[in-house]
Amino acid sequence: MRAMSSAPALPSDTDNACTRCGACCASFRVDFAREELQSEGGCVPDGLAVEVNDFTCRMRGTDHARPRCAALSGTVGVSVRCGIHEWRPSPCREFGELAPLGRPDDACHRARLRHGLAPLPGC
Repeated sequence: MRAMSSAPALPSDTDNACTRCGACCASFRVDFAREELQSEGGCVPDGLAVEVNDFTCRMRGTDHARPRCAALSGTVGVSVRCGIHEWRPSPCREFGELAPLGRPDDACHRARLRHGLAPLPGC
């Protein structure tokens, strides 16, 4: 007999409000360590990053007055897709980790408001 886990199951990406929303991808600057670039042994495609300094890169498009990551396609709040979801940098992986469990954070709330979207339930 298998033991039951007390941890809640994570929803699939299709059930995940984060992967449908995209407000964060069109609201914030995304800086990450140079080591995350493919040319440095990481996963982030070099063509989607701009150099900030010797140690830091930024996702292309997120350094504009109206940020929008170059890897984001679709309409924010309706249907979006990250073109490098499997290879996204660590700040993207860490952002909104609890949202799929119904526990979004303040930054998620601010990003959604910026795009005229209501907070996710539980916020």
